[in-house]
Amino acid sequence: MPSPDLTKGELTREAIVQAAHELFILQGYHGTSMRQIADNTGIAVGGIYNHFSGKEDIFEAVFLAHHPYYDVIPAIEQAEGQTVEEFVRNAAEQMLAALKKRPHFLNLMFIEIVEFKNVHTRELFTELLPRAMRILERMKNAPDKLRPIPEPMLVRAFIGLFFSYFLTELVFANIASPEFSQNAMQHFVDIYLHGVLGKQV
Repeated sequence: MPSPDLTKGELTREAIVQAAHELFILQGYHGTSMRQIADNTGIAVGGIYNHFSGKEDIFEAVFLAHHPYYDVIPAIEQAEGQTVEEFVRNAAEQMLAALKKRPHFLNLMFIEIVEFKNVHTRELFTELLPRAMRILERMKNAPDKLRPIPEPMLVRAFIGLFFSYFLTELVFANIASPEFSQNAMQHFVDIYLHGVLGKQV
C-alpha cells in the first residue's frame, strides 16, 4: 500500500515500478514494451519519461525495489542460536520465510544475469557485504570452532545454499519424486555445515 506521505510524482513513479514488475514477471524484459508499462500504469507513454530515462532505468528500479535482500538480511540478523549450528539452522528458517514473501525474485535475477550481466547487482553488493560480514562475526564468536575457510567463501556458500535450493525447487517441483523435496532445506543446511563425507573411522 503506497505511503500517504508520498508526493503525486512519487506515487506515479511507484505505480510505474509496480506495473513494470508485473509485466517483467509475466512477459520478460524484452517482451515488455514501454507502451504496455504506460497502459498498465494508466498514464501516457511520454509521462514515463518524466520519471525514468528508459526501460533499463525502470528495470533497475524494479530490481532494487523487489530484491529479497531487503527482507532476507534483517531476517538473518534476527536469527538466534548459541552455537554455529543453532544459528545457521535458525537463520535458514528465517531466510526461507523471508524469500517466500518474494516468490518471483528468481525471475528478476535471471533477467539481471542474462540481460544485464549483473550490472545492477553491484549497488546491492556494496551494501550487502558489510552486513553479511557482521553476520559472519556472530558465527566466529560462537563457542564451536570453524574450519579455516576464507570468510568471503563462508558468506558466498551461505548465499549459494539458498539460491541452489530455490533453483532446484523450481526445476524439480513438478517433475521429480517426493524425495527431492522432503526436508530439503534441512538437508541443504546439513551439507553446508557438515559436508557430504561421513566421519572416517
